[in-house]
Amino acid sequence: MLKTKIAVLVSGGGTNLQALIDAQASGIIKSGEITLVISNNPEAYALERAKAAGIAACVISRKLVGSMDAFEQKLCQTLDENSIDLIVLAGFMSILSESFTSRYRGRIINIHPSLIPSFCGKGFYGLRVHEAALERGVKVTGATVHFVNEIPDGGEIIMQKAVAIRKNDTPETLQKRVMQQAEWKILPMAAEKISKLIAKSKERQ
Repeated sequence: MLKTKIAVLVSGGGTNLQALIDAQASGIIKSGEITLVISNNPEAYALERAKAAGIAACVISRKLVGSMDAFEQKLCQTLDENSIDLIVLAGFMSILSESFTSRYRGRIINIHPSLIPSFCGKGFYGLRVHEAALERGVKVTGATVHFVNEIPDGGEIIMQKAVAIRKNDTPETLQKRVMQQAEWKILPMAAEKISKLIAKSKERQ
């Protein structure tokens, strides 16, 4: 079977990228293969993770290319040159435009550290999500993998996993547990699920 070519887009430490790399090595991801890592931040530690795993990586910086439009054009060009089938946003700190997301409709997925529709949308990322969950006093949070469209965190939900909030949680302890118990589990599973669908459609073509 033809494998789905996956590009992972990152901005920071790359813990979710590592979860994907590990899942590929252990056979959880078998219908797809991570062939490219793209960072919009030249300092991202995720680039070191890609290098250690022998995965091609590059930096496309909005600051260097000058505008969001030029950034997305360069992104499209790089994805097309590498025949990428599936784009996985793994801690990618840039909101993509409608023209970009519609071009890859059904082929971009993202991980968000809450149970959408709670604590999501513009401004909700990183620790802010967990701070908001604790301030609200909810008893359960979690993570969601969803398709990406022009609305931040607005695409169709693919997979969710709940995580209980503990009495003495801080945003940092909660973030760590959501990563370990939810994000690092469902992102690889969702990547495999969508890779399998794309691989089957490639075979039919």
